Amino acid sequence: MSFDASYNEKELNAVGTRPVRPDGVDKVTGRARYGADYNMPGQLVARVLRSPHAHARILRIDTSQAEALKGVKAVVTAADLPDLTDGDASLFAILDNCMARTKALYDGHAVAAVAAIDVHVARKALKLIEVDYEVLPHVVDVDLAMAPDAPVLDETIITKGVTPAPDAPSNVFAHSEFGHGDVAAGFAKADEIVERTFKTEQTHQGYIEPHACVASCNSDGSAEMWVCTQGPFVYRQVCADLLGLEVSKLKVTSSEIGGGFGGKTHVWAEPVALALSRKAGRPVKLVMSRNEVFRASGPTSATSIDVKIGATKDGTITAAEATLRYTSGPYPDTWAETGAMTAFACYDLENVKTVGIEVLVNRPKVAAYRAPSAPMAAFAVESAIDSLAHKIGIDAVDFRIKNAAREGTRSSYGPVYGPIGIGPTLEAAKAHAHMSAPLGKNQGRGMACGFWFNFGGQTCTDLNISADGTVTLSVGTVDVGGSRASLSMIAAEELGIAYEDVKAGVADTASLGYNDMTDGSRGTFSSSMATISAARNAIAVMKQRAALMWDIPVEDIEWKDGQAHAVGASHDNLAPLSVKDIAAKAGNTGGPIAGHSELVADGAGVSFGTHICDVEVDPETGATRVIRYTVIQDAGKAVHPAYVEGQYQGGAAQGIGWALNEEYIYGEDGRLQNAGFLDYRIPVCSDLPMIDTQILEIPNPNHPYGVRGVGETSIVPPLAAVANAVSDAVGVRMTHVPISPPRILAALKAQR
Repeated sequence: MSFDASYNEKELNAVGTRPVRPDGVDKVTGRARYGADYNMPGQLVARVLRSPHAHARILRIDTSQAEALKGVKAVVTAADLPDLTDGDASLFAILDNCMARTKALYDGHAVAAVAAIDVHVARKALKLIEVDYEVLPHVVDVDLAMAPDAPVLDETIITKGVTPAPDAPSNVFAHSEFGHGDVAAGFAKADEIVERTFKTEQTHQGYIEPHACVASCNSDGSAEMWVCTQGPFVYRQVCADLLGLEVSKLKVTSSEIGGGFGGKTHVWAEPVALALSRKAGRPVKLVMSRNEVFRASGPTSATSIDVKIGATKDGTITAAEATLRYTSGPYPDTWAETGAMTAFACYDLENVKTVGIEVLVNRPKVAAYRAPSAPMAAFAVESAIDSLAHKIGIDAVDFRIKNAAREGTRSSYGPVYGPIGIGPTLEAAKAHAHMSAPLGKNQGRGMACGFWFNFGGQTCTDLNISADGTVTLSVGTVDVGGSRASLSMIAAEELGIAYEDVKAGVADTASLGYNDMTDGSRGTFSSSMATISAARNAIAVMKQRAALMWDIPVEDIEWKDGQAHAVGASHDNLAPLSVKDIAAKAGNTGGPIAGHSELVADGAGVSFGTHICDVEVDPETGATRVIRYTVIQDAGKAVHPAYVEGQYQGGAAQGIGWALNEEYIYGEDGRLQNAGFLDYRIPVCSDLPMIDTQILEIPNPNHPYGVRGVGETSIVPPLAAVANAVSDAVGVRMTHVPISPPRILAALKAQR
């Protein structure tokens, strides 16, 4: 459906305000139902047996003693989840990750599962399962995994031309390249060049709610799942494919979600719960422990990145090049490709080249984490940009402004930009009071830019008008950031009614047409497009009903300010009809009134942000404290400004934790040493200052209100902004994230 993008001319009533969120009371009072809150009569409790080895061949699994234990109703292994993927490598990776087949590929890899009458029996049953392993050499570091003598995870992977030993098995499984121009010629023109290598460690999304689901397979071949997920339709398809079910016979209901940030866009244990239910003939509830979440559900990639950037003395970048090595866990994926696409996306470059290298390691299967792959690339590039500005003797903000991408710029990954906000965010940063505030002893300031693509995708929405004029909005995009409120505001704006008269809810897969996953910052953008379309369809119906009520041609009716108006001097005696007036007579004019929409929401519009960070570093201990932080980002149009600010602050908070504290720590045995919040420390309130925000609105011309997604860009700059601030405070360039006290002290010692 095409839209008239007249957002900048329309005076808005609901959009841009800050109403109370509809789910707030239930969440703060404990009434909201999350994944683990759902129960079914007669349900069993599931527990999963996981490998204690980072890399091991599975020689034998004996489940007989567990199956004989009183209270155990089902035990499953890979034999109960046969390969039905028909050569689909990505689907097979999910299957093998759910239940190891020939090899356990990381510490925590599932090898068997039980369903029992209670948790005590289930735990006892796990101890009775005998597994014989042949322990194999392992590798967890991205650079070591590329070495010629590294243990190979998958002997079938041979990547010609980029493997340590060409035409031989390797942990390097893919190689991607982006860019344009002549990089060598560009560097020849440069007066100054900075070339450095950076490393980032693996982090977890840190959502508070562990993965949880209840699965029930029925005797007629149908099945149901209640699950915490960002995409019930995708989960339905994947689980149906893996278990050989008809998609139409699997119903998936998304619970409230206690944090996702991309980690709940991936299928982890749901097929196991379904397999147990099918075998036991009863519903099965499977809830991961925190230890399992860390060991066996997707963290980010760990990376090693080489960056080289050259510029002339006047601050013009002449060439930029990066090689990005990303871990994907034990299965092929495209994380380095995404990093290579985003690395230089903020800049207008004549000569640019990025190479992404995907590497297998004995770590958990990598998952998305809010703008996946972009924060690591931005850390390396923005750190090098800062170093180059310092080397030339130009202000870091001015250097970025001079080289910023703008409308008409050919991006480093290919497309030509339309209206974008990187320049305005930089200008706003330069003018912001934070940038000129005085610094004290042992304090430093840094700034950095960030980019994310955003996404639209397949979307379906129903809008139903009740007899009392209130509206029920059914959407298929899971609410992970306040979209129910934003979509209610959009519907109210279109219909001309009060926000309080609209109630939005997330439908299950049997109640609405297909919707893509809530990822890529698509939730509000895509569903608002469908909501606008559905509302306008409902308005068309209401105009027809008003025509019947007045007995005049529908062409003589216009919709204005939430009412049907009869146009023309001959209709001066007809008072306007409100939504409530028309809905009250719906039974006599044709029945229920509704609007429906299904569309592919194209034109999401890319997103940019600039962050400023002040830190204080104790030179004796290396302890770092963030003392001030500012986020400036283009929202296109902030539908609910408080939610937009919350997205900015949330991404920044997570990025600060990533920059300073968070990392997966593996022992020599390849086992994760800090699988819990006690040792994997995410930021708490006392670790953070109040994060200031500034919303810019450079309208997206592809949306009726100018909306761009905002949920992901805010996690991209913090790693670099914090690193630049710490480097400024200590006088040493920090190149390894997280910038923990030992790394700071080591850098200071090396400088002496």
